Amino acid sequence: MLEIHIEGTKDFSICRPSGEIDSYTVDEFREALANLVHVSKVLIDLSDVPFMDSAGLGALIGTIRKAGENNGELVVSCGRPSLMGLLRTTGFDQIVTVTETFDEGMEALGQIETE
Repeated sequence: MLEIHIEGTKDFSICRPSGEIDSYTVDEFREALANLVHVSKVLIDLSDVPFMDSAGLGALIGTIRKAGENNGELVVSCGRPSLMGLLRTTGFDQIVTVTETFDEGMEALGQIETE
């Protein structure tokens, strides 16, 4: 089962999926992300996603492309080594900023300042 929590405004939103993102749940994930492509800055926090397959990765890539067409900025945060490995192995981290922590993601989007 996948739950998706979204909070924010048209200028900045946070998307927090919780659960596995695979071929069974990707449509729900894709729909949630589609609602964010007009937001200026989006942080997708994958901290509560224990598993994501190629379908989930495809949904992320599609969202990045659409957000870019709208001059949006997207950052993915993920502290799970298995998902970080997937994002790095596939080169996903070469097309979008990927951070290991939520705070680093917020900082990358200019939502918090470093000390």
